[in-house]
Amino acid sequence: MCRLLAYLGSSVSLEEILYKPEHSLIVQSYQPREMTSGVVNADGFGVGWYHSQKNTDPFTYRNTLPIWNDSNLPQISRYVESKCVLAYVRSATPGQALDFANCQPFNYQQQLFIHNGFIENFRKSLHRKIRSLLTPDFYEGINGVTDSEHIFALLLSQAQVNPDLTPEEALRNTLAILLDMAKYHKVKVSANIVFSDGNRLIASRFSTHAPAPSLYWLKNPVNFPKSVIIASEPLFTGNWTACPENSIISVGEDCDIEIIPI
Repeated sequence: MCRLLAYLGSSVSLEEILYKPEHSLIVQSYQPREMTSGVVNADGFGVGWYHSQKNTDPFTYRNTLPIWNDSNLPQISRYVESKCVLAYVRSATPGQALDFANCQPFNYQQQLFIHNGFIENFRKSLHRKIRSLLTPDFYEGINGVTDSEHIFALLLSQAQVNPDLTPEEALRNTLAILLDMAKYHKVKVSANIVFSDGNRLIASRFSTHAPAPSLYWLKNPVNFPKSVIIASEPLFTGNWTACPENSIISVGEDCDIEIIPI
């Protein structure tokens, strides 16, 4: 069921955050500890990051290869540094294509988005229902077929229709819509989400059924001072905190953390 990672804080190289931890995202791709479905995450990956000095749109590097088979990422990771990184390894939901358009992170302007979870029988259950709620901009912007990209489009649509909402409120509205749909159509939905504009992280640990997919946070570890890390599984030994189920985790520019019940 995929593994995700988000970092916000002092500038670090991608190598430091992706490869060096003892239970790094690379290791989690072939030896995860807490997945509730699937065995490996070999159906593609992606990394998104923001320029550490310039206010520009984020860059994404994605591939349909398993992350351990990509020969370019280790070299890129040695030279790229960022204060905000989102990364993801994919275990594709059965029936969803192994295609570049389905690889995360998804992005729109300054926003990066990653999702770990699923919508049960997505094509037959909530696919058309979600699309009916999208604004034209984001309906037309969908390139792939995943439930993840549709959830991102729903989130962006909520923010566009209600411009006074905070990012946390837009995410809460999105999850409330998914919950109502799931109850009405009697399907399961889980949505561990992280999205960012490069200055903040907004995340959720959410599921209509227990247990929700695992999600942890850690602030100011010794090897990553002045930072917050959010991850599906702890990357290394430390005082990791399990995010409460059905909650939103808001990380500000100063790395202060707020937990908001859904």
